[in-house]
Amino acid sequence: MTTEPEILTRVASGLGIITLNRPKALHALNRAMCDAMIAALLAWREDEAVKSVLIDHSGERGFCAGGDIRMIAESGAGDASEARAFFKAEYQLNHLLFEYPKAVTAIVDGIVMGGGVGISEPADVRI
Repeated sequence: MTTEPEILTRVASGLGIITLNRPKALHALNRAMCDAMIAALLAWREDEAVKSVLIDHSGERGFCAGGDIRMIAESGAGDASEARAFFKAEYQLNHLLFEYPKAVTAIVDGIVMGGGVGISEPADVRI
């Protein structure tokens, strides 16, 4: 059984595209997803082939339900280290998006809560 990546990235016609790809969980964010988005944005920041960035999602149920509440609760029942690492990555991603030098567009249709607001609010254009 193959597992699809939870974040898909590609460049097409000058557009860096980040696709949230965790539809069964309404694209609830985890640390790996935040890290993957940060890596793509940092790679594209100085890439002249990328003129702007688009953030969208796979599936039809919604953009992003926020942070992965199950992971946060399970981490909180222990030492909370994974939850702390997640929030650090998420807030770094939010800051990067607010300061990003290229135009960012977010396709925000359907459900959007918490962390989904955090990654769409900094966008220059929200559709």
